[in-house]
Amino acid sequence: MKTDYSIDEKLVNAYKAGDKNALAILVKRWHKLFCNKAYWLVKDKDVAKDIAQDSWTLIIAKIETLKEPNRFKYWAYRIVCNKSADWLRLQAKRRNDIISYDVEIKDDNTQYSENELLKRRLIKSINELPANQKTVIRLFYLESYSVKQMSDLLEISEGTAKSRLFHAREKLKTILKHRNYEN
Repeated sequence: MKTDYSIDEKLVNAYKAGDKNALAILVKRWHKLFCNKAYWLVKDKDVAKDIAQDSWTLIIAKIETLKEPNRFKYWAYRIVCNKSADWLRLQAKRRNDIISYDVEIKDDNTQYSENELLKRRLIKSINELPANQKTVIRLFYLESYSVKQMSDLLEISEGTAKSRLFHAREKLKTILKHRNYEN
């Protein structure tokens, strides 16, 4: 009985020799497992499918460089894991960019309209909120995200997103109510 390693080795060598059917068999053997591995890492089925597809593109492009065809499984899994890690890093960077968003208010002697002055005071009050509350306020009111979109982006439940938004509004009301409106 042939081992997985020898089957993969035979298929990789056949593909390298020009047998396109060998690639189809490799894809049939491994695609679902690549999707599962990516899903295990990223926890999103659609993203996992995209990662598996991107991985196949790279695998096909680099298969000629595979020196040990019997190690195809480990080599290909490493590609899937690296693609998943790249996606996770990008998501973390996006979240950090959103969370670190602050609006600067300069103290200068410029005369502002009453409306502009109210906006500046509101922004200053928003910046006093805890980071997670500031984030949901920004996403909901400034970026027009829905609660569902916020929960997906921040990887929290919709209930948590609603709760943070509620508490952010309440805290903002308190800040604005007790704020001395003199600069």
